[in-house]
Amino acid sequence: MTSLFDDTFAVQYQNDPLGMRVYTSQLLGQSKELVLHGGGNTSVKIDNTLYVKGSGWNLDTIEKPGFSPVNLDVLLEMATRESLSDTQMVAEQRAAMSDLSFPNPSIEAILHAIIPYDFVDHTHADAVVTLTNTPNGKGLVQKLYGPNMLIIDYVMPGFELAKHIYEITRTIDWDSLTGMILMHHGVFTFDNNAQRAYEKMIEIVTVAEEYLTEHVTLACGDCEGKGDKSIAEAVGIEAAKLRGCDLFPLLIDSPRAQLFSILPNLEALVKKGGLTPEHVIRIKPFPAIIGGDITKGIEQFTQEYKSYFDANASSEHICLDLSPRYAVIKGSGIVVLGKDEKESRIIADIVKHTITAILSAEQLGGWGSLTLAQMFEMEYWELEQAKLKK
Repeated sequence: MTSLFDDTFAVQYQNDPLGMRVYTSQLLGQSKELVLHGGGNTSVKIDNTLYVKGSGWNLDTIEKPGFSPVNLDVLLEMATRESLSDTQMVAEQRAAMSDLSFPNPSIEAILHAIIPYDFVDHTHADAVVTLTNTPNGKGLVQKLYGPNMLIIDYVMPGFELAKHIYEITRTIDWDSLTGMILMHHGVFTFDNNAQRAYEKMIEIVTVAEEYLTEHVTLACGDCEGKGDKSIAEAVGIEAAKLRGCDLFPLLIDSPRAQLFSILPNLEALVKKGGLTPEHVIRIKPFPAIIGGDITKGIEQFTQEYKSYFDANASSEHICLDLSPRYAVIKGSGIVVLGKDEKESRIIADIVKHTITAILSAEQLGGWGSLTLAQMFEMEYWELEQAKLKK
């Protein structure tokens, strides 16, 4: 991965740290290998205020109004609490903003606050997360990055993650660290210089990309195949009955998608977690798998999703719709099932990156990200459930 930082362009921000924060955030957002559709977050600390990416903004298009100004002292105090619901955390973060016209701060604002550097960058870098999602993922990244990389076992994003990192880093020398890798989740880099924080991310990702290039061979993922487009329409019609609206089905029939569709362990593989936790909100925890009978394949997904919900839900949970967001058509590829073209394009991007990661990990010993219980915790996050209850 190559740094896109342009010294000549960036000179205009030498006395404007928030402007510089916007610039390097957009650089991160330009690479789909780093973040997808609202993923990742960045921040800058100015005059005891944390300006952190706000809800609803994408890094590739973010501007100054996308950075929520939050009192740094309040966030640091929140990190010391023994417990805090994410609902209460969001409310208190908003109350600590100096200007309520800005969006809600990222749920990872507390984590950004406790990292003692001006500029903090967080991505869901495909290459790094792919390595963590292998059987010896932790040992592999430890070997590749050495003792100065802080590696964190998976914890649900939000207060619990911030609290965990706060506790284990209280006596750590942050200056000795080159970065932080969250297993099955993503990467953090940090520095008092925006360019260095950004380029540390590029360096970390490059190491992982080079390892994958050396050890993995993949079929083309962007080439268009010659699959039967009518199958997408047929799957879309059947899935629409469950979602209660018309769908915009798209067929992904690249050689890579076709290879994925015939994996011998496909049924088990798709239930071993996604590329990064938040993707489950977009694509559900697993797809429908369709052999010859479309109706039967969709019905099987419905039964499996109900079982997944029943195994993990409490009496307080409200079940989401039973329609898959994508279906693997054995021997043909993948059908994306968004409610409109925009949603289908987003799901397609996530699915393409996910199957690339899975196929890569399978060549490194096997794929394994989150358990179904961990995915449920993310998909049925209390804040998302609160919206349904309203």
